Amino acid sequence: MGTSDRQLDAPRLHLPDLEPETKPAKVRATLYLPADLLDEARDAVVCLAGYPARMTLTKLAERAFRREIEQLKNDHNAGKDFPRRTEELKGGRPIAA
Repeated sequence: MGTSDRQLDAPRLHLPDLEPETKPAKVRATLYLPADLLDEARDAVVCLAGYPARMTLTKLAERAFRREIEQLKNDHNAGKDFPRRTEELKGGRPIAA
């Protein structure tokens, strides 16, 4: 039996199963903004769409929401997360306090 008759097993690497990085699901949200604010946001996104920022309107809005929510937590809830809501938001005009 020559070496050509034998099959040489190549060493195999065992890689642990890596869970793919999961991103939170995105959902569509409808809201109303002042026209001038949305126009300025769109201008910024167009100017920053390329490398390195690769800005999108979604990315801009997400960053703004996250920053503002952190500020609201610090200002009104001792920096802690707000309690989970027990019902969906109601549409229409806000209730005067």
